[in-house]
Amino acid sequence: MRSYPHNSPEAAARIVALVLISDGQMCSSEIDALKQLGAERELGLDPHLLPHIVHTLCEELMAAGYATGSPMDKVDDGRLASLMAEISDPALRRKVLRLSLAAMRADGHLADGEVRVVEAARQHWKLVDDEEPSAVKPARRRAD
Repeated sequence: MRSYPHNSPEAAARIVALVLISDGQMCSSEIDALKQLGAERELGLDPHLLPHIVHTLCEELMAAGYATGSPMDKVDDGRLASLMAEISDPALRRKVLRLSLAAMRADGHLADGEVRVVEAARQHWKLVDDEEPSAVKPARRRAD
């Protein structure tokens, strides 16, 4: 998987993209939520570049042999940590977490892969949003 420049819009967008694809499907409600929040502008991306980041991430995962099962089945904790390490700016970290949470919650279901990416960000970056950690794990969960 390629490395993006430290604190770049692309590195930040890739984490959001990982949340989008982590359950093996990307819902229109997730994309709509990100559009409403102006995600590309928030991250400093050129307009309409987020779909390209998602596509590139999917290609990289497939090229690495991750074509079967959930994309998160083959993304180990070390890979997640290295992706999170590409973002060190505290304000950018908060934006990525906020956008990731919005995308994750948009369809009303939290998949294990989505929760895993968000929890990795929280742990690595030592961040919490304004909710209790247990609020991320609802009664209804969709299997990956």
